[in-house]
Amino acid sequence: MVNAERMHVIMLSKKLLVLLVVLSVSSSLTSASLTVGFYKRTCPHAEAIVRSAVNKAISLNEGIAPALIRMHFHDCFVRGCDGSVLLESTPGNPAERDHPANNPSLRGFHVIEEAKAQIESLCPETVSCADILAFAARDSAYKSGGINYAVPAGRRDGRVSISQEVTENLPAPTFNADQLITNFARKGLSADELVTLSGAHSIGVSHCSSFSNRLYTPLPQDPPMDSQFSSLLKTKCPSNVNGDGGFDPTVVIDAFTPKRLDNKYYKGLMKQRGLLSSDQALLSSESTSEMVVSNAKHGLHWSVKFAKAMVRMGSIDVLTGEQGEIRRHCSVVN
Repeated sequence: MVNAERMHVIMLSKKLLVLLVVLSVSSSLTSASLTVGFYKRTCPHAEAIVRSAVNKAISLNEGIAPALIRMHFHDCFVRGCDGSVLLESTPGNPAERDHPANNPSLRGFHVIEEAKAQIESLCPETVSCADILAFAARDSAYKSGGINYAVPAGRRDGRVSISQEVTENLPAPTFNADQLITNFARKGLSADELVTLSGAHSIGVSHCSSFSNRLYTPLPQDPPMDSQFSSLLKTKCPSNVNGDGGFDPTVVIDAFTPKRLDNKYYKGLMKQRGLLSSDQALLSSESTSEMVVSNAKHGLHWSVKFAKAMVRMGSIDVLTGEQGEIRRHCSVVN
């Protein structure tokens, strides 16, 4: 195939992907209390402002894309999608963002604050920080993987953020498939949505302390890890890593396409190159292995499912109507 023809096929494929994702999500089940185009009249430029801030940040640092997607996930799994992860700690009350699972691994707070400041100058006390975060996660998925979808909005911001609730709600990197399924089921998400959303690990990094136990335990490992992959990781993660603020390097989660949100993550699992126990466990378990294989084979279908699952996740226990508040600054309550 000549280069011109190949480029034409690539462009058609990209257009088809965006069309399928938008059509699929538009018809998917979302929270009845959230609405696509919620700010169409009250703040029509809100989503464009967020997308501009996100694109700017990612152009300067590609690591912001996985960071914002992860931040949205961490927000929704603790107290629902209410922006509580954005709140700073106050005297006597450590907040979610300062829990070891979030600090220092969560990044991109400045992007949300920048977008919020611009929106406040145009539409004071109108657009919630929780919605801005949901928009930013979508825009990150589009920037890093071409996955676009409509975000139902109308979330209100919560006033409470408690560090200890992170441990009670977020899945640990050592969870097996059954534990993961149970954890996601508590949030109203299916096993297939669990596997689909795990594809976000196609981009981003992980601290060595989150998986180094897999490198220095007697064989056979459970779940298994490719021996060459394990040897490579040992050169990056020595046995003396310390996850309590000490020496703790980072490694890309998906070595195949670490800067592209795609289905290569699942192909890595097929080669026993899942970084975290919770990643590789998805292939090892009979409950989820077929889903992993399907996602590895059908990248376009996975992209459509990922968009749907992000919308579903974004509706977990939302505050709407007169609940909560619209924060003027995302890091503090009004």
